[in-house]
Amino acid sequence: MAAAVAPRKCTGVECPNDAGTLQCPTCLKAGTDSFFCSQDCFKRSWGSHKAIHKPKSNTILSNIFTPKVVSEPDPATGQYNPFPTYPFTGSLRPVYPLSSRRPVPQSIPHPDYANDGIPRSEQKFVGRHNVAILNKEEQEGMRKVCRLAREVLDLAAAAVKPGVTTDYIDEVVHKACMERESYPSPLNYVHFPKSVCTSVNETICHGIPDQRPLKDGDIVNIDVTLYHGGFHGDLNETYYVGDAAKANPEAVRVVETARECLDKSIELVKPGMLFRDPGNVIEKHAKSRNCSVVKSYCGHGINQLFHCAPNIPHYAKNKTVGAAKPGMCFTIEPMINIGTHRDKTWPDDWTSVTADGSLSAQFEHTLLVTEDGVEVLTARLPESPGGAIPIPEPSQPAEAAA
Repeated sequence: MAAAVAPRKCTGVECPNDAGTLQCPTCLKAGTDSFFCSQDCFKRSWGSHKAIHKPKSNTILSNIFTPKVVSEPDPATGQYNPFPTYPFTGSLRPVYPLSSRRPVPQSIPHPDYANDGIPRSEQKFVGRHNVAILNKEEQEGMRKVCRLAREVLDLAAAAVKPGVTTDYIDEVVHKACMERESYPSPLNYVHFPKSVCTSVNETICHGIPDQRPLKDGDIVNIDVTLYHGGFHGDLNETYYVGDAAKANPEAVRVVETARECLDKSIELVKPGMLFRDPGNVIEKHAKSRNCSVVKSYCGHGINQLFHCAPNIPHYAKNKTVGAAKPGMCFTIEPMINIGTHRDKTWPDDWTSVTADGSLSAQFEHTLLVTEDGVEVLTARLPESPGGAIPIPEPSQPAEAAA
């Protein structure tokens, strides 16, 4: 019988929480233990944490043996897999080269990390765990940026079809942000290279747009965040590509379960709701559909900062402290898997996939707590692409149907 694993303390700067399964990818490659309670905590702590990563020294062996290089580009297309020896968990592969970083005019206000990738405003030690209460003017700023973010997501979703690359979706998002005089918040956030996250099939979150064309039967999550007027607005949805709804009942099950998990959790939001409560509702519903809930990533506070307190875990029996109050803004964004809840990160240090290669889906809204309930700032519009479809009934064995 294996010994019980003792709780680990989170490696995050001044973080009082126990660690989850999320590890720093750089430390993991180096064989060093470095666990964090959430992706948000990891990102907030990055500026300090990265100092422990010692540069690789030139050893005798490294001088003798040539380091492994990426696969040779296809002569016809120039495309290649940058990680040819990596043990991928599913059938998805990255298709490089990535397109060049898309420029943002200086006339559009930039967040503090735009130039060097370090979100310093999120790393302040004083009051970092306090949850901001937005005044009426700040709330209106959040309403505006979230309306713009919804417009951008809908434009990106309208471009989803077989043959379209996720890089093209990034181009659509970037152009739409520029037209709205908004900075695409993911761009260079902790060095993320693109303006939107596109997560296909077994990708849980943080997929990097590349040259792979979407295929009929895929599912793709598009995660859009805008920075406008000093505020961030964040939302995402998972969409069916082509005839996916008919071709793959399992895809429908995981997508619609994720959609319903978000809807059911939003029903809880009002003053006094405990931050640990949405996870209980989400996991109960996910399990009723024979799905699992990712534990490594969570909802987060959002306002003038991209990620801040509070954290909103999506799994049951979490120990998060605190309760909602009027004027708070945060996201809920459950990530639901067909198979195991465990995740694995590609060598690009961003793309998070299911550990067993099974399908994953996610939905997210930015929420404002009101005096008597909640306002969904990123709510769908009547003309928004996508939307719920019925989950196919499981097929019955012939003898049972007779």
